[in-house]
Amino acid sequence: MKRVAILGSTGSIGRQALDVISRHRDRFQVVALAAGRNAELLREQAETFDVGVVSLKDDGGARGLMRVAAESGADVVLAATDGAVAFDAVFAAVARGIDVAVANKELVVAAGELLLREAARSGSHILPVDSEHSALFQCLVGEPKERIARLVLTASGGPFWGKTAHEMENATVEDALAHPTWRMGTKNTIDSATMMNKGLEVIEASRLFEMPWERIDVLVHRTSVAHGLAIFTDGAVKAQLCPPDMRVPIGYALAYPDRLEDASLWPDARNVDALSALGAREGEDETSLRFERPDHERFPCLRLAYRALERGGTAPAALSAANEIAVAAFVDGRIGFRRIPEIIESVLENVSSEELSLDSVRAADARARQVAEGLVRELGAVAR
Repeated sequence: MKRVAILGSTGSIGRQALDVISRHRDRFQVVALAAGRNAELLREQAETFDVGVVSLKDDGGARGLMRVAAESGADVVLAATDGAVAFDAVFAAVARGIDVAVANKELVVAAGELLLREAARSGSHILPVDSEHSALFQCLVGEPKERIARLVLTASGGPFWGKTAHEMENATVEDALAHPTWRMGTKNTIDSATMMNKGLEVIEASRLFEMPWERIDVLVHRTSVAHGLAIFTDGAVKAQLCPPDMRVPIGYALAYPDRLEDASLWPDARNVDALSALGAREGEDETSLRFERPDHERFPCLRLAYRALERGGTAPAALSAANEIAVAAFVDGRIGFRRIPEIIESVLENVSSEELSLDSVRAADARARQVAEGLVRELGAVAR
């Protein structure tokens, strides 16, 4: 019986994790939950899973997150909050040797090197939950690190892959949220539309797998069936494939180093149709895998992420913070869609990169937010 604590239990990842756990009550016990402001849903979750430790943002704050992550007796903490709110709680859990299943991009982007360093000291496992990093993690199990030539992350391309730059100029929030494949929260869906999500994932992959930026590629794969590929020095390529459903990587992270017996997708995976397992729709007699190179001109956020990773230090933290502010301003109607990368680029140019430490990460995050907010105000209150 593995004891699980969830930071961000009322969000998309948190809800799907509880769905996975509900199917495996013999394997998992939920011991603690933390949420933002959805008190009603949190209360319902706590009652359903008989949870003794709960925390809401307005009631528990940072102390509540610490209780859930590091003081609840959890064996594994699912970090599924957005932004930097749970950084201290996650680091405290890792320092105590508690495994952390990471579904928080900002955490690994801003402080991944520090997190992995602390995990190596304490014996904690950092288990990726993003489908792409879970895929790479699975591809690399048992492989010698020196035999890994390149890593490849796949991207859906988001709702605007077939659009011109001019067509994206006047994109609305509703347009940006119309993702063709995945069902995610607002922030992650907007990041998919700008392809910043893939840029952040490149930085994550570099941190999680200790791979330099120039050996990490992105390919657009619209059907989101192949989630990640590893290329080895002998020319072999390994890929992890499954239908686009976050319950698969969530279940793998929670059960690691085991796998779950009955999948959320297929109660009897041993008898599933082979084409269905590769993403074919019901009744189809064939399927295919197609990959394209990303367009860095139409999607400059991807280029900016590579630039921040190359600069190193606190540059990725500044990138992530600026992106949060820009995306929030777009959702609030204060800027147009194409202003998002402009704000991020300007922040990278105006916020210096410092040597990495938790204090310098916090300082870079705060400074980037300040500069980004100023740029939003300068650009005007009405989104185009």
